[in-house]
Amino acid sequence: MKETIGEQEAMRCSGCGITLQTEQVDLPGFVPTKALEQEQIICQRCFRIKNYNESSSVTVDQDEFLKLLSQIGNKNALVIHIVDLFDFQGSMISGLQRFVGNNPVILAVNKIDLLPKVTNWNRIKNWVQQQSKENGLKTEEIVLCSAKKNQGFDRLLETIATYRGDRDVYVVGATNVGKSTLINRLIRDYSDLEQELTTSRYPGTTLDMVNIPLDDGQHIIDTPGIVYPWRFSELVSREDLGATMPENPLKPMVYQLNEGQTLFFGALARFDFLQGERQSFTCFLSNQTGIHRTKLERADELYAEHAGEMLSPPNKENLSKLPEWTRHEFSIKRGSQSDIFISGLGWIKINSDKGAVIAIHAPRGVKVLTRPSLI
Repeated sequence: MKETIGEQEAMRCSGCGITLQTEQVDLPGFVPTKALEQEQIICQRCFRIKNYNESSSVTVDQDEFLKLLSQIGNKNALVIHIVDLFDFQGSMISGLQRFVGNNPVILAVNKIDLLPKVTNWNRIKNWVQQQSKENGLKTEEIVLCSAKKNQGFDRLLETIATYRGDRDVYVVGATNVGKSTLINRLIRDYSDLEQELTTSRYPGTTLDMVNIPLDDGQHIIDTPGIVYPWRFSELVSREDLGATMPENPLKPMVYQLNEGQTLFFGALARFDFLQGERQSFTCFLSNQTGIHRTKLERADELYAEHAGEMLSPPNKENLSKLPEWTRHEFSIKRGSQSDIFISGLGWIKINSDKGAVIAIHAPRGVKVLTRPSLI
């Protein structure tokens, strides 16, 4: 880095935090030499995201993410872990407790605006608490919020003020959970910095630790978003992100099914009701994901003939880039209240307590599991 930028070797992108370099266009932190004369310098990748809403294929090694995270345990820090309520099990940082040591953790649960307005929020909070416990995460507070609608942020800021003391604040989370939006709010509330972080819907926008000085001499440290390959948002093409990552409140779709019926979620995944009494299932998916019902005996043939066309998204070209499907079978016990969760795509609530045998077909590697009903 010394050879490329000379005295300005330590300069970092004010959008994503990566160290800037002027030599290799396809590596993180590239910036044209003439751009170094500007007061606020952002790398080419951030420039494209900001001005053209363009993604980039530049990524940082997964081991680097974990190395950065492991530094937190040795610091005196307050940790804010942001998760996506729509993709809760897919966006939790597995084993976070061993990285943060004894430092207090606030769990910020983002994207609550996607759920129906009549939702029982106390029940949601209890559900989150239970799920966190099962993941081995100890939390001081759980705050439900929406970065997009600016809901719950005042509560989150109050909670941060309560626990911060003289600590630095580390913000951690998977890609695309709303980290940069929260950081920008913290910058506005706690700092006189003018430059905000790059926010985009593309995975992995923040590439390196970003240190934001606060007015009291402490720092907010934004860590890179961890890329989890088991989420649909990491697999689909840019044009299909809207079909998997909802922007607007979900419109739950209820289906009464007999055993031997199938639901296709575009050509992204498939739900087979293999066995059980006639019952209803509620699908919580992006409104852009087309749902198609058919008989189980016709499902393979329908997929072979219509995937990428009638069954879409994705289109045929983008479908060919996804891994082949894997089949997951679940036996839902009588009397249980369960969801079938597909990471990054949504979930199907099993409304009856009569029991059922279900199979899910989804691209290889996508996390599929059963869990206690969220709603």
